Amino acid sequence: MVKDNAKKQVALLLADGFEEGEAVIVLDILERLEIQVTTLACQKNLTLRTYHGIQMQANELLSAQGDRLFDAVVMPGGPEGSVALAASKEVVEFVRRHDEAGKLICPLCSAAARVLGGNGLLKGRRYVCSGDLYQDVKDGIYVNQSFVEDGNLLSGKGLGLAFDFAFQLAYRLTGDAETTNFQADHIDYHHWRAGQKL
Repeated sequence: MVKDNAKKQVALLLADGFEEGEAVIVLDILERLEIQVTTLACQKNLTLRTYHGIQMQANELLSAQGDRLFDAVVMPGGPEGSVALAASKEVVEFVRRHDEAGKLICPLCSAAARVLGGNGLLKGRRYVCSGDLYQDVKDGIYVNQSFVEDGNLLSGKGLGLAFDFAFQLAYRLTGDAETTNFQADHIDYHHWRAGQKL
């Protein structure tokens, strides 16, 4: 994988009820690797309530992004949060626009089944999601792995695998195996390394 020195931009889509552990782990790992994460509230205000009732503030509103393109779009799970994202026409259009532009589409946990699968956005690609939600998905191919890559789609199974997902996304964005591995070592995470076999 070729190293890319340009600072990458990631949109982290959040709605009330999002799984805060997944969101914060991904944000933390990406920022450690100098990837800029913008948290986008997919509702009318910036203050969000997480899955466990914690109040958090997003950086910006999704509705204020216009035609801006990010290098990747990340969607954490959370039963209520992923349902809200899936029901938002604005979210669906944002994801569709990025997918058509070849940007990385990155659902975690329930988001792959609900947001993408529920809106015909998997387009026959391989993916993973949490639990048995895959049983209701008609347009994708479920693969039971920690994370699954199919072209520009990178999906992760759930909260317990959020570090693997985040490091793999960082590696995909930067192409920098040495620095990504260094950061995994730095936080004593020994379950993922760049280029590992699944």
